[in-house]
Amino acid sequence: MSVAAAIAVPAPPRWRWRVGGKIANAALAALIFLGAFVIDEPAPYELLLLPLIVIAAAFGLNLNRHFAPMVVLLLLYVAGGWLALTALPNPADGILYMGTTTLLAASAIFFAAVIAPAPEERLRVIGRAYIAGAAIAALLGLCGYFHLVPGAEIFTLYDRLRGPFKDPNVIGPFMVLPITLLFRDIVTDRLARSFGRLVVLLILLAAEFLTFSRAAWGMTIFAALLVTALAYGSEQRQAGRVRILAYSAVGILAAAILLVAVLSIPGVAKMFAQRAELVESYDAGSLGRFGRHALGFFLVQEHPLGIGPLAFSKIFGEDEHNMWLKGFTTYGWLGGFAYIALAVWTLAAALRLLVKQRPWQPFLQAAFAVFAGQILIHNVIDNDHWRHLFLLYGILWGIIAADRRYARDARREASHAKTTPVVDTVGWPPALPVR
Repeated sequence: MSVAAAIAVPAPPRWRWRVGGKIANAALAALIFLGAFVIDEPAPYELLLLPLIVIAAAFGLNLNRHFAPMVVLLLLYVAGGWLALTALPNPADGILYMGTTTLLAASAIFFAAVIAPAPEERLRVIGRAYIAGAAIAALLGLCGYFHLVPGAEIFTLYDRLRGPFKDPNVIGPFMVLPITLLFRDIVTDRLARSFGRLVVLLILLAAEFLTFSRAAWGMTIFAALLVTALAYGSEQRQAGRVRILAYSAVGILAAAILLVAVLSIPGVAKMFAQRAELVESYDAGSLGRFGRHALGFFLVQEHPLGIGPLAFSKIFGEDEHNMWLKGFTTYGWLGGFAYIALAVWTLAAALRLLVKQRPWQPFLQAAFAVFAGQILIHNVIDNDHWRHLFLLYGILWGIIAADRRYARDARREASHAKTTPVVDTVGWPPALPVR
């Protein structure tokens, strides 16, 4: 026996790897599930996220070069925010804020690194955990809105459903991804297999409607239309295309009927009439939402390092309510331009993958539709601390990296098939060529 063989360390049994994989998936599912419960910061989500990142890094979490653009741009974005602290009278006041931003940026990198080597398995875990968390959050919100349980009123705010979130305008957009995932599965699958999905979808839609978040309503409609178009374009069977069109038409009709039924409740109808206005009183005026946008962009031209976290509201009385503006006020020119580059690069890189036939194509189409909606509402909401936004970045860049690997492996297999000689398995020696 050779010396090398004598000192070789035996490989761990295969069952250990299986157990380790199950534990990792369970931890990932728990993290995603906790993303539905963010009443205060730091939330349980962050308390689990940090040790998970540390443990994953210790056990060899690999950073893929194909999501390096996201990593670099997020680092610049965060660096701009830390530099902006110098603009505050007391920089220590913004440390917690920037600590949360830094951890959320790390979460996007973590999710991309986790998804890239095993996209099918990890996306399935993420999807199920996200839908489960959203369903529980929606049920808590509904219990509070309709006073079904004593004390559940804490899950409402200003006669709007907020669930286990700080703000109705956060839980509404949070539920758009599970709604879009369920909707796409329903319109592309047989109805007999979708009854459970339909029940959960109705719960989520009811809760989202009662948040009275105009951004969430718009995102849901936009994502549903876009994912329907993407599913239709990628469906190769005529029967499948007919199903998508038919189910979508029935869904629109059912949604209209449910809307009429819900609006028969006086309190709901009154709030809906108020929130359905395109421009409310706090949107207009020189110091309204849109007036502050204009003033803010003039302000950042004089402050290349930004004005620091939460400083904008002290000057103008309200937050920026514009992610692009907040990128410059809170993260300086460095962070503002880095975030714009990140958003555009992500859209462009993911766009070209939408029509590729891959096992994860359904999830990609849903995530892309929701992410595109998030980019649109950046114009009216500052969502730099939305957990699900950074999750979307991680999902999309994880899939981008996985697609590069998938294409590389396919090329290698094709090259190997061309260079491998054909062996005559009938007998030996092989037959001589006929001259």
